[in-house]
Amino acid sequence: MTKSAVINYVECGNHSFPFSLAEELTQEYGIPEDISIKITTTYLKLFRKCPDNVVHTLDIWRITLWSKALGEKYSYLARKIYERWLYLRYYYLTLAADVISMLRQLRIKYLLGLITNGPSNAQWEKIRKLSLEQYFDIILVSGDLPWEKPEREIFRKACRFLNVKPDSCVMVGDKLETDILGGIEAGLGSTIWIPTVDKPFLLREDPQPDFTIRHVTDLLSIVNRGPDAPELEDSSSNASDGS
Repeated sequence: MTKSAVINYVECGNHSFPFSLAEELTQEYGIPEDISIKITTTYLKLFRKCPDNVVHTLDIWRITLWSKALGEKYSYLARKIYERWLYLRYYYLTLAADVISMLRQLRIKYLLGLITNGPSNAQWEKIRKLSLEQYFDIILVSGDLPWEKPEREIFRKACRFLNVKPDSCVMVGDKLETDILGGIEAGLGSTIWIPTVDKPFLLREDPQPDFTIRHVTDLLSIVNRGPDAPELEDSSSNASDGS
């Protein structure tokens, strides 16, 4: 029997990471707290907008971004701060044991796909450092393709690679405007949303997922439902007007 597919986006980041680094800038280098926060915030903005750079390696390119964020007064720290940032980045992004266990359980019965937006080099660095390739049957990075989430074609391409129909797939993600909207517009069977600290509630004007779960491992209660499975939070009755 053909396995169904779970197109699964796993968000493993820790929101305390930028603030931890800002604290270190203050404690280790005596940079005033408000300036430290501004530096780390500026770097993250530059980093998120950063395309693939064909001239420099990722390391050199990111050190350049840190030099800009640190400003003339502190730019001499760019390499040290970058090395610390890189360590903390993957320390906080490392998959938890329960997430790894979930992925292994799911892969026994289902095909798993990972779709991620971002520049190719940076995203593949993340995928390889976190050893994600062992958990997924297909990984698509938008930087390698002419589309990105929420464009429906990137979801359809994953389905074609997995040789499954879109309506047999489930999209799991924490971003309503890319993961959930894209899954809906691609005609996937279900969409499952994981709220974040930055977006804890579903509003009426948001793309409406089929289900909301509080932790990615709660996915097992949806895809492996049996007669004794607990009640699920149906997102159709979970929308709030924000009041």
